[in-house]
Amino acid sequence: MKKYLFLLFTSLSFCIAQSQEIADAMRYSQDNLNGTARFKAMSGAFGALGGDFSSIGINPAGSAVFLNNQFGITVTNSDIKNNSNYFGTPTTEKDNSFDLNQAGGVFVFNNRNLNSNWKKFSLAVNYESTNNYNNSTFSAGTNPNNSVANYFLSYANGVPLNILEESFYDNLDSGTQQAFLGYQGYVINPVSTDANNTQYTSNVAEGGNYYQENASYSSGYSGKLSFNAATSYKDKLYIGINLNSHFTDFRRSSVFYEDNNNPLNADDKVTRLQFNNDLYTYGTGFSFQLGAIAKVTNEVRLGLAYESSTWYNLSDEFSQKLVTVLSNVDGDLPQDVIDPRVTNIYPPYKLQTPSKVTGSFAYIFGTSGLISIDYAIKNYGNTKFKPENDNYFSSLNANVSNTLDNSGELRIGGEYKIDKLSLRAGYRYEQSPYKNSTTIGDLTGYSTGLGYNFGSTKVDLAYGYAKRDLEQGFFSRGLTDGPKINSINNTVSLTLLFEL
Repeated sequence: MKKYLFLLFTSLSFCIAQSQEIADAMRYSQDNLNGTARFKAMSGAFGALGGDFSSIGINPAGSAVFLNNQFGITVTNSDIKNNSNYFGTPTTEKDNSFDLNQAGGVFVFNNRNLNSNWKKFSLAVNYESTNNYNNSTFSAGTNPNNSVANYFLSYANGVPLNILEESFYDNLDSGTQQAFLGYQGYVINPVSTDANNTQYTSNVAEGGNYYQENASYSSGYSGKLSFNAATSYKDKLYIGINLNSHFTDFRRSSVFYEDNNNPLNADDKVTRLQFNNDLYTYGTGFSFQLGAIAKVTNEVRLGLAYESSTWYNLSDEFSQKLVTVLSNVDGDLPQDVIDPRVTNIYPPYKLQTPSKVTGSFAYIFGTSGLISIDYAIKNYGNTKFKPENDNYFSSLNANVSNTLDNSGELRIGGEYKIDKLSLRAGYRYEQSPYKNSTTIGDLTGYSTGLGYNFGSTKVDLAYGYAKRDLEQGFFSRGLTDGPKINSINNTVSLTLLFEL
């Protein structure tokens, strides 16, 4: 007879196995378009312009373009709408959040030696939210072929039966824990009752048509604090460097539900289940940036910037719960609750995100306006989990390299000034980081905004729109079916700037 696991207290388990996936790498390798309202209104096309706090995050030479000391703060409201379609059933989920998007200051020191070619030196400190993880998705539909039992089977086959019968959840590695939950919840059965049995079958009522729901709720952020230094040579060449401190805090709760009305007999079969998973990831990182801006003529600016990998130190905490209902021809049995009340704390690990190179061009129309173009390249296939000699990470890194690809990002922005009023607009296109171009699709974005110069104070307002299609499975193995999601993000940002 199976052994039930009911713990009366919450415990912590220091698990020796890893549970990271490609989706985790992508979460910290991709950045949203965040920053000042002027920057966002022009879709981030600032690599050859400078003179803006968020431009420093693209090209650190940009701080030397500032004429005076300046302080700025930006707040943003983000509204995300996820339209899901799972086997022909449409659903929609929305999420709205408000946060401090940017805050910083720059200090400009002019060289009083008129004979020196080095005209000025600048120091800046700037904080930006690189990612806002507040997001919700809900998908529902009838899967004609695949039950979540296949998820548990993918981990169980090969595991001796005596381990699933005699072990405790918190004594097992993460893969065997999944098999343990499936077995204890009667989702899977052994082919034989021999203690050395390693083969299992589904105990979910068969016959096709599994109604499934998946709700996922995430929260948190990734932020970057940049310490910048830049200088100007003859007011023709600007060069700069950033030292960046990164920090992240991410939480995700997912609830998967499945039921079926397939034919029953005297045997007990699972007809309903709910599977809860909760993940908490936190950590810090470091990166650096180098950049230069050349003032070719009074109208033409060229920029080139390099952003290193970000070297993260991350920690994961993970907990699960499974509830099942078995039925036979006589009706439903009392539900089984497999709740270990254990939080798995995995060993800290390192993640190296890909580096990025950005080339920029800008044309200045005197004092009336400008147009700016940035193009950035990032090879997501170079993302690495470390230590690389770890067997799990070695296999995962090979999968990353085979799955992810180079991604190009084009940003175009323009500004037109009418006295103290500035009108702005921009366009952004980012290629999919996946070789299949569907798991995470291409991103297309548009933006607009305006600003008003009161003299020592400036106010900027921006609206941004971005859409991207996603197609990710509910689980990484077994039940890899997933919805097609059209994700639309609308943002409104307000920046206040003060010159000294």
